Amino acid sequence: MTIRSMLLSLVLLIGGWLTVVAVVTVITDAAPASVVLFPSDDLLRDLNADTAVLSTSAISVTLASKQSGFVQSLYQKGAWLVLPAGLRGCF
Repeated sequence: MTIRSMLLSLVLLIGGWLTVVAVVTVITDAAPASVVLFPSDDLLRDLNADTAVLSTSAISVTLASKQSGFVQSLYQKGAWLVLPAGLRGCF
């Protein structure tokens, strides 16, 4: 196996993992919070009143809400990628 094929395999593995996690996050509301990667100013401005901002960084914001379908609403407001946060084993 060459270095090129190993790097391609690694990229595909990480991409596949992110896809699975993102899809599971949309389907279930099991996570107590959500990490939005690369949030826009419009997204942050349009958050519902019951949404709590737990932390922010240069590339992400962690949000929590009891609202049903919260992750789907984040995507509708322009989020690029939403991942679960606050679950055991999540970074």
